[in-house]
Amino acid sequence: MGNFWKEFREFLSRGNVIDLAVGIIIGGAFNQIVKSLVDDILMPSLGILFSELDFSNLYINLSNKKYPSLSAAQQAGAPTINYGLFISNVLNFLIVGFVIFLLVRTINRLHRPKEKAPAEPITKTCPYCLSEIPRAATKCAHCTADLSDAG
Repeated sequence: MGNFWKEFREFLSRGNVIDLAVGIIIGGAFNQIVKSLVDDILMPSLGILFSELDFSNLYINLSNKKYPSLSAAQQAGAPTINYGLFISNVLNFLIVGFVIFLLVRTINRLHRPKEKAPAEPITKTCPYCLSEIPRAATKCAHCTADLSDAG
């Protein structure tokens, strides 16, 4: 049993687990910002574009009674299909996904290794026998040609 707790403690102390916990906490806070953006800015703006339509109040009433709003139907316990809230949540998801895409894309660009200039070759080809020889050689080891003038 002691080995189990030791392994568990090592698992928790790894950087990845701590990074994941921080990411979840920041993601929860970020979710509130995006939810506010969707609910308080985008949805009212879209509502104005579509004849002052309030997305949060779009629902299908599955009962036989009429209700003036979704909240009234929910207070009465009427079964409803809340497709306006679904639209709001889909927009929320798309915005979060797009922002995360932009964030990951930016981070990947920052971490991408810079392209290095190609290294100068360490060998050259003998112009007489076409063998590979060291770049600094002045005489070919294969055909013994003098390469001091050949460059």
